[in-house]
Amino acid sequence: MATYKKTQHTQKVSFVFGKRNYQLFLLSIAVVVLGFVLMMGTEDIYSFTKITLAPLVVVVGFALGVVSILIKPKKTNNN
Repeated sequence: MATYKKTQHTQKVSFVFGKRNYQLFLLSIAVVVLGFVLMMGTEDIYSFTKITLAPLVVVVGFALGVVSILIKPKKTNNN
């Protein structure tokens, strides 16, 4: 009978996104959290911060999250 030799092929693990994408995504999460903290303030319910600024900060955070997903990661050629 023939004997078969098992060979192990090592493959380099690569992530779907690059380092820059993950950094931008974490930044977007922090901006969204900041927006919700601004909405939660103890001031008057009709203050500028709660009505205008906080929703804009949250929308900017979500937009940054979308941008972080759509940015093409830089390819590095390590031969």
